Amino acid sequence: MSMQYAIYCPLHLGVSVAPLLRKRVLCSPSSSRRKGWLHPRARPGDLLIRRSSEHRQQSQDAEVEEESKTTVRQEFAREFDWLPAFPHAITASMANFMFGYHIGVMNGPIEAIGKELGFDKNPFLEGLVVSIFIVGAFIGSISSSSLNERLGCRRTLQIAAVPLIIGPLLSAQANSLNEMLLGRFLVGLGIGVNTVLVPIYISEVSPTRYRGFLGSLCQIGTCLGIIASLSLALHSESDLHWWRSLLIIASAPGLLLMLGMQYAVESPRWLCKVGRLADAESVIYKLWGEADVNNSIKEIQSVTKSELDSPKTWFDLLVDPHKKAAFIGGALFMLQQFSGINGVLYFSSLTFNDVGITNASMASLYVGITNFVGALAAMYLMDKQGRKKLLVGSYLGMGLSMLIVALAVISPIDEDLSHMLSIIGTLTYILTFALGAGPVTGLVIPELSSAQMRSKIMGFSLVIHWICNFLVGLFFLDIVEKVGVAAVYGAFGAVSIGSAIFAAYFIVETKGRSLEEIEMSLNPSMQSKGK
Repeated sequence: MSMQYAIYCPLHLGVSVAPLLRKRVLCSPSSSRRKGWLHPRARPGDLLIRRSSEHRQQSQDAEVEEESKTTVRQEFAREFDWLPAFPHAITASMANFMFGYHIGVMNGPIEAIGKELGFDKNPFLEGLVVSIFIVGAFIGSISSSSLNERLGCRRTLQIAAVPLIIGPLLSAQANSLNEMLLGRFLVGLGIGVNTVLVPIYISEVSPTRYRGFLGSLCQIGTCLGIIASLSLALHSESDLHWWRSLLIIASAPGLLLMLGMQYAVESPRWLCKVGRLADAESVIYKLWGEADVNNSIKEIQSVTKSELDSPKTWFDLLVDPHKKAAFIGGALFMLQQFSGINGVLYFSSLTFNDVGITNASMASLYVGITNFVGALAAMYLMDKQGRKKLLVGSYLGMGLSMLIVALAVISPIDEDLSHMLSIIGTLTYILTFALGAGPVTGLVIPELSSAQMRSKIMGFSLVIHWICNFLVGLFFLDIVEKVGVAAVYGAFGAVSIGSAIFAAYFIVETKGRSLEEIEMSLNPSMQSKGK
C-alpha cells in the first residue's frame, strides 16, 4: 500500500504540475529568444512540424507576392495594348494630315495664285478653285465603297494616294486656271476616298479597349495638317511664288502614305469577309495577342458569314437594320456642318482682325492650335468618358460659345470687351468642337454600322458631309450680309443645342464593346439567332 502510494504520488504530481511548468517555460523571456525550442517533454517531431509550417507559410507568402507582381505586370502590359496597332493606325492617319494640309494650303496664297494665273479679283473663280476640291471629294466618297469591298482598305488607301501625289504636283506647276482646277480635283478625289476608309480601317485594326484612343488620330492628323500648311503659308506674304513650294511639299505625305501602307496590315474583318481566315488569325495575333485569336475570329465570322452569299447594294441603306445607321451617320455630318464649323473657321480671321491681329494666316494658326489641343484632350477622354458624353457635351459647349459671340456682337457693351468676348467665344467653340463633334462623328459611324454595310454607310455619310460643306461655303457670306453676324451665329448655336439633343436620344454608347458586340446588339435578327 505504501509502495503503491510512493509510486503513485510522483506520477500524480507530474501530471498536475506539467501544465504550469509548460506555461512557465513558454512564457519566459529566455524561451522567446530561442526560436525553435520547445518544452523538453515535447515530441521530437514537433520541431520538424513547426519548421515545416514556417517554410510552408514562407512559400505561400512568396507565391502571393509573385502573383501580385504578375498582376501588376499584366496590368502594366494592358496599358500598352495599343502599341502593336499604333504604327498601322498612325500610318493611315497620314491621309488625314493631307486632308488638313489641303484645307489650309489655299487660305493664304489664293490671291497670289489668282494674280499669277489671271483670275484675281474674280470671287467666283477663286471660290471655284477652292470648291472643286469638294466636288472631287464627293465623287471619291461614293467610289470608296466598291474599291474597299474588292481590294480591302490597305490597297485602296495606296491607290487613293496616287491622285494625292499627282494632284499637288500638277497644281504646283500650273500655268493656267484649268491646270490648277484639275490638280485640285484630283486632290479632292483622293481625300474623298481617304475620309471614308481611314476611320473604318483604324476602327477595325484597333483593340476594343483603345479604339477611341486610336480613332482620335484622324482628328489629330487633320489638326497637324492645318497647322503645318498655315505655318508654311506665313512666308507667302513676302514671296508671291511661295504657293508653288507649298503644293510641292503637299505631295510628300501622299508618297509616305503609299509606302507606309505597304508595310501595314490588312483589316482582319475584311480578311474574314473574303475567306482569308489564316491571314486574319495572323493579323489578330500580331495586333491583339494570342488570347484574342479564337474568340475574335468566331465573333467576326458570326456577323460576316453571309457576306459572300448575299452581297449588299446601296439600296440596302433603305431597309433595317442599315437604315437607322445610315440616318444617324448622315444626320451627324449634316448637323456638324450646319452647327457652323466651316463658317466660324472662315470668319475667324475677321474676328481676330477686330482685336488687331491683321495677318489672316496667323489668326487661322491660332485657331488650328486650339483645335489641336482639343483633339489631344479627346484622344485621352474618348475611351474613358465614352463617345456619347463627349458628343453631347461638345455640342452644348459649341452652342453656348456661339450664343456668347452673338450677344457680344449685339449687346451695347464696351467695344474692346465685345471683341474680347468674340475671341473667347470663337476659341471655346473650336476647342469644344475638337473635343467631340469633330473626332466622335467620324468614329462612331463605323462603330454603329454593320460589317456588311460599313463602307457604304460611311460613304453615304461623307457624301452628306461634302454637300453640306459646299452649301455652307457657298451661302455663308450672303446670309451674313442679309441678316447679320449675330443672327447667323445665333442660328449656329441653336443647331448645336439641337445636335446635343439628337446625340443624347439616338447615339448608343460604344465604349469598351467590340464591333461585333455592337452589331449584334443593334440587329434584332442576330439577337433572335443567338437565342
